[in-house]
Amino acid sequence: MAVAQQQQQQQRQATGESLMQKCKPYVAMVSLQFGYAGMNVITKVSLNHGMSHYVLVVYRHAFATLSIAPFALVLERKVRPRMSFWVFLQIFVLALLGPVIDQNFYYAGLKFTSPTFSCAMSNMLPAMTFVMAVIFRMEKVNLKKARCVAKVVGTLVTVAGAMLMTLYKGRAVEMVWTKHMHLHGPHQDAVAAAAADKDWLRGSIFLIIATLAWASLFILQAATLKRYDAPLSLTTLICFVGTLQAIVVTFAMEHSMSVWKIGFDMNLLAAAYAGIVTSSIAYYVQGLVMQSRGPVFASAFSPLMMIIVAIMGSFILAENIYLGGIIGSVLIVAGLYSVLWGKHKENAEKKEAEAMEIPVAIKGVDGNGRVMDIVELDEVQLEKAQVNGKAAAAAAHEHAAVVAVTVPAEEARMQGKDEA
Repeated sequence: MAVAQQQQQQQRQATGESLMQKCKPYVAMVSLQFGYAGMNVITKVSLNHGMSHYVLVVYRHAFATLSIAPFALVLERKVRPRMSFWVFLQIFVLALLGPVIDQNFYYAGLKFTSPTFSCAMSNMLPAMTFVMAVIFRMEKVNLKKARCVAKVVGTLVTVAGAMLMTLYKGRAVEMVWTKHMHLHGPHQDAVAAAAADKDWLRGSIFLIIATLAWASLFILQAATLKRYDAPLSLTTLICFVGTLQAIVVTFAMEHSMSVWKIGFDMNLLAAAYAGIVTSSIAYYVQGLVMQSRGPVFASAFSPLMMIIVAIMGSFILAENIYLGGIIGSVLIVAGLYSVLWGKHKENAEKKEAEAMEIPVAIKGVDGNGRVMDIVELDEVQLEKAQVNGKAAAAAAHEHAAVVAVTVPAEEARMQGKDEA
């Protein structure tokens, strides 16, 4: 009796642990969206208080470098590849695209629009990345397949939503809890609205440029990681080089030394929060989730940030939400999930194709008792093999008389029938 109760208790404990493991990715991604939302609201308050977005970018990535560097030095000290000129050149361009162009234009767009609007625009990223991948021939489009049609249609819908948000503002939709916050007279409201309309289009263009720069960074980063397979070290170098570049840009754009002054205030909080939380902790947590559940799962939570920011912005900043923004956001989110569905189907097809592949020995070669799998090497691995494994390669060449190729399982069965 006691043994049965103990087994039941162990089963319940195992079930509880399994449920916790399943819930961890969801809790992590929801927590990240709150972190990102807090960054947008805090940064907006800092910019409204007069902080230069050029200086904010410098301090943000300085904090990010200091917080990521220790982990990169310790965790990747044995696996960090050798730095080459071409890798450094790619890191230089990545720093220019990310910390300098993307962040400066994003903060400028955030200053001229609102946190909710900026978050809605950032949901264009998967569609923009897809377009860039097609341009650089990293993605193939076959309109006969549903997944490709979903990605193309989703991209078009996302672009339509962004254009609607940019060109049509519409009337303000006030929340119940924000009505008492707008106590200006009609003349003041008209003047404020006219000034806001002039900046709205400018801010929208800035946000689109920022999203394009971020999509370009994704494309180049994927290529760089093949040569420099140390994600933490790469992020540290991008943040460090980006900090240096941002300092040069700030000196060129801001001619007063007073802009660099920062105390224990909202400006310091915005820089530290953005650098440590969204550039360090968020990067690490999101990387773990992407390893276990994939990038599509991680991207699917991004619209939640927009909802959180809309609620926080209406409370903290008394932010108005406009009709054009609501309609455009719905279109962008619909397009986002269409693109993500297409990517999910594509990944599923790749995994299924890999599972169907089996090794087959080439007939007519001496020594069929020995089969040696060939692994496709990239440029970096090939260089390592040439430097460190010449003797092993020679020995393998002497003893391996049969080469194994990988063919789909269905084709292998047909070959077996022909031989029989």
